[in-house]
Amino acid sequence: MIPCAGDEITECIAKTYLVDFNTAEKIKMSASTKKKGLVTFKDIMGITQKVDALEIRNAAADVVDAMAKDVAEKIIELNGGKPVNAVFVVGGGGKIPGYTERVADCLGIPHQRVAVRGEEVLTSVDFQVDNFKKDSLYVTPVGICTNYYTQKNNFVFVTVNKERIKLYDTSNLTVVDAVMQIGFPNEKLFPRRGAEINFTVNGKSRLVRGSAGEGAVVTLNGRPANLHTPIEQNDIIVVKESTVGEPASITIGQLEEFNSQITFIVNDKTIVCPRFAYVNGELKSEFYDINDGDKIRMENFYTVAQLFEFLDLDYKTLNVMVNNEPADKNTRVYENFTVKTSSLEEYNENIMAVEKQQDAEENDESDNTVEAADSDNTSDAVSEKKAGQTDDKEAQEPVRQSVSITITVNGQPVVLSGKPDYIVVDLFQFYSFDLTTVRGNLVFLHNGSSADYSSPLNDGDVIELRWEDK
Repeated sequence: MIPCAGDEITECIAKTYLVDFNTAEKIKMSASTKKKGLVTFKDIMGITQKVDALEIRNAAADVVDAMAKDVAEKIIELNGGKPVNAVFVVGGGGKIPGYTERVADCLGIPHQRVAVRGEEVLTSVDFQVDNFKKDSLYVTPVGICTNYYTQKNNFVFVTVNKERIKLYDTSNLTVVDAVMQIGFPNEKLFPRRGAEINFTVNGKSRLVRGSAGEGAVVTLNGRPANLHTPIEQNDIIVVKESTVGEPASITIGQLEEFNSQITFIVNDKTIVCPRFAYVNGELKSEFYDINDGDKIRMENFYTVAQLFEFLDLDYKTLNVMVNNEPADKNTRVYENFTVKTSSLEEYNENIMAVEKQQDAEENDESDNTVEAADSDNTSDAVSEKKAGQTDDKEAQEPVRQSVSITITVNGQPVVLSGKPDYIVVDLFQFYSFDLTTVRGNLVFLHNGSSADYSSPLNDGDVIELRWEDK
């Protein structure tokens, strides 16, 4: 009940005579039992010293006096502010000569009413050691031992993963209390997920989480338990930390966007194609394993080269037209675009026929501008020329001249030129609109109705074209 005891005397002796704590303890015990005579010991320098017991007691007198005063004050405090009639002293520190007298003086009671007790208070304790002599020295350790086994709502000792720990007994201690006491990481008690994957698809963030692992495995005294199992004195607890689950994994083919399709019209036949996936700018197959940080774009077009590779055809042997416009291998083909092909031989023949027809028309125009000296002869010549024209010339179809039309796109006039006629898809050559980056649902109306890319486009038509949030 006071913050000092016999060790205070031992430390005083150790400082005075330059000895270690254990040697000072032996010196204290010798000086306590010998009223006269010399006490022999070796100091920390290895020099043998012989000191009179009385001198040693005098060296520790101030400490003994302070201890006696503190004890007397605590006794008076606990006794309601007045001294007691008698005091029994136990423990090694109380055996030093002069201590009991100083306690009596501080309490103001006769010296004979303060006495050291030993054997008298150990009558019910059996020490199973031969020739053991009961002494006041043993009262303190016996009291501590007895208190340990009789304490209530005090402390509980358990072993966690081979480490013995002390817990304050609240009468409802569980495994988790003991586990937290040894500093077991909280995150290793519960299932842990594997690494996640963060990536983007068409600019939108995606997250795929790893699988969950197993929770911590707990045994109590060799039997399965859990974190909420009650524990008692001397229980043995073993905790194996939780495991980490498998890291996240996903392939391009598992994405919903990849499973959507694009439709093209090739030579008047509907062709359904899978979408292409580009990862960080590189074309990847459906079996590609997506990595953390990947940027994925699902394109809504094929190039001519990609389309004909999918069709298992060699575009190099064909004349390819996309929406009635000449196309090369890099021309983009979007949803519902029309693609038509003809052989290169047929294509060359058509070119030659057109060129031949144009040459004939130029010759006709030249003949018609020649002036004749004789008007009659001119008239006859014209008559003969008309008479000499063949049915083949009449059967030839005249070359169609290009025309210009004006349509309205999102409220703005747009002029289309360079062709004899136009279809809806032709407007993209004259009106800038990005179809490569999907930003929602595409609203595409032709004169108020859903637009068909191959529908004829006439002067004065109205087009509405915009992205709308999903």
